[in-house]
Amino acid sequence: MTDSLLQRLPRAVRALDDPPGAQGANREELSDILPGCERSAAAVLVPIVSRPQGLSILLTRRTDHLTQHAGQVSFPGGRIEPDDADAIAAALRETQEEIGVDTALLQPFGFLDSLETISGFCVTPVVAWLDASYHATPDPHEVAEVFEVPLDLFLLPENLRRLRVDYRGRSREIIEFAHAGPRIWGVTAAMLLNLVRRLEATA
Repeated sequence: MTDSLLQRLPRAVRALDDPPGAQGANREELSDILPGCERSAAAVLVPIVSRPQGLSILLTRRTDHLTQHAGQVSFPGGRIEPDDADAIAAALRETQEEIGVDTALLQPFGFLDSLETISGFCVTPVVAWLDASYHATPDPHEVAEVFEVPLDLFLLPENLRRLRVDYRGRSREIIEFAHAGPRIWGVTAAMLLNLVRRLEATA
């Protein structure tokens, strides 16, 4: 399974010369929440680690005192700053700032589709190989926890949950993955589902 995934992953994602556009794949779904609103550009890193037992994905849990998405599971990342050359540079910079992983240990190889958030961001996910020798040193002001989850967990259909919630007068779907650790849901889960669907298309 791992060898097959190692071969399929680069084919499953968008190539580095084919980044997603400025409009998120879910814009229509959020059109009533952010009508005509200009979204701030952001980027996250989706780090994939090759372990003897298989591939895993690195995730973080944000600290509880943050003003946005406090306590939620997320990928390392943040706003694309003027000094960032592109989304890749922003994702690498934010990863080093948030969890102390040197960019020399990361090898970006593609993108997932961009997604918009109710907080007004359009997020570009950058997928990268992360050297298994890394040692995370989380910024205690931003990151409460760094952990890995086996990629196989997200590939099992029984671990995918679709929930309906009422938000701002409308029923909306929320994606969640069953996991024994911190809750994986919302836009992070939606990015993971995008990866799963892309992998399924290469099987």
